[in-house]
Amino acid sequence: MRIKALIEAGQVTIAQPPEQTGDRRTVTEASYRVKPGETVILEVPPPEDATPRAQAMDLDIVYEDEHLIVIDKPAGLVVHPAPGNPDHTLVNALLAHCGDSLSGVGGVRRPGIVHRLDKDTSGLLVAAKHDAAHVGLSELFARHDIQRRYRALVWGHLAQASGSIEGNIGRDPNNRKKMAIVPRGGKHAVTHYAMVESFGLTASLIDCRLETGRTHQIRVHMSSHGHPVLGDPLYSRAKRGRSAGLSDELRQKIADFKRQALHAAELGFRHPVDGRDLKFASEPPHDMLALLELFRRLGGA
Repeated sequence: MRIKALIEAGQVTIAQPPEQTGDRRTVTEASYRVKPGETVILEVPPPEDATPRAQAMDLDIVYEDEHLIVIDKPAGLVVHPAPGNPDHTLVNALLAHCGDSLSGVGGVRRPGIVHRLDKDTSGLLVAAKHDAAHVGLSELFARHDIQRRYRALVWGHLAQASGSIEGNIGRDPNNRKKMAIVPRGGKHAVTHYAMVESFGLTASLIDCRLETGRTHQIRVHMSSHGHPVLGDPLYSRAKRGRSAGLSDELRQKIADFKRQALHAAELGFRHPVDGRDLKFASEPPHDMLALLELFRRLGGA
């Protein structure tokens, strides 16, 4: 199980013989059969403290009761401890805020966490305060019985105002830090999108609703269709002509936007304990709103 987890984390690569390519590629499936002449390289992350410590920090709490808590997460905040981010995460803050009641079903490093948002994705996230709530919320996610709407600013003008993208998502065999639509293996993923506003041929503001919740799902799916999320450091490679015709002010604003323009704007679900229907909404943060206003004022190409 440990080796499988390391493979899923992109920590296992294959080095091919120098007489062939000499390249290294990431192993994406535990069932991979090693071929003659290949060298398997296993990189084990350094050990970290098993139990996160409580660290008080300001949280934007949208809703809270004795069973669960809904947070409006700012961009830049990591959800749970991981290699490179051992502390000052949302989990550390929740431990300080909720104390010993926080659910342990998610494991000692992810207490209370039922789902996650990428570090630089802002917006709504629910966490469980005790095990019963955690189990109930996890079942809702497993049945896809959760309403999740994301707002994203993507490059280009969408040929269709709405549609669906379907494709299994797994580890990118050429870059272990990235995910990709893979022909074999991976996990089933479906994203529904709809255009909200168009900025000429340059960019579009869209809403995405998730049927599934895979790592980097919206970022991978939109990029695969030629409309990567603006500012995305992994999936939005610069292309000539993308910002052609834009004002210097708008081009500079885009260059200064150092994260993906993606926000979890809506979260709805049935309360796992008392059965009430809950629905929460969140406006994009200031930096994303400022960029949108500049697009509206200066227009797209």
